[in-house]
Amino acid sequence: MVEHPVEHVNHFNQRMAVHFKNETLMCKVFPSNLGPMAIRWFDGVGVGFIDSFKEFTWAFESRFITCSRVPWPLDSLLFVTMREGETLKLYSDRYWEMFNEIDGDFDDVAIRTFKVGLPAEHDLRKLLTKKPVRSVRRLMDHIDEYKRVEED
Repeated sequence: MVEHPVEHVNHFNQRMAVHFKNETLMCKVFPSNLGPMAIRWFDGVGVGFIDSFKEFTWAFESRFITCSRVPWPLDSLLFVTMREGETLKLYSDRYWEMFNEIDGDFDDVAIRTFKVGLPAEHDLRKLLTKKPVRSVRRLMDHIDEYKRVEED
């Protein structure tokens, strides 16, 4: 399955930049890392149907546009909270999965919303309230410490 057709084309163009004038080569190499569905589409493109690599990538992006990832809005983080009975590991895994689907650099928001998503009585939330962290790396260190304690 093609997950991000525009990104696929952009990454391909970056890797093949030194060959960009050789359109025949570009068209032949393009399918080398496509999934089965995209390969079937590629195999079905008739000879003479497309006249240039630009036209080829346009057709590819048009065919798989519905597979494009739409980033989550930043405020989605406000709705990720630790569920009753959920472990810190499961909560942090869900949280960071959502965070990674948001475009942009929002480390400060990530730190605050992760803390707010913890129950008020959670020891990690209390620590983060008393000693706020300034980096996601430091937050991850604290999370890892508490996950180890939780697992013991």
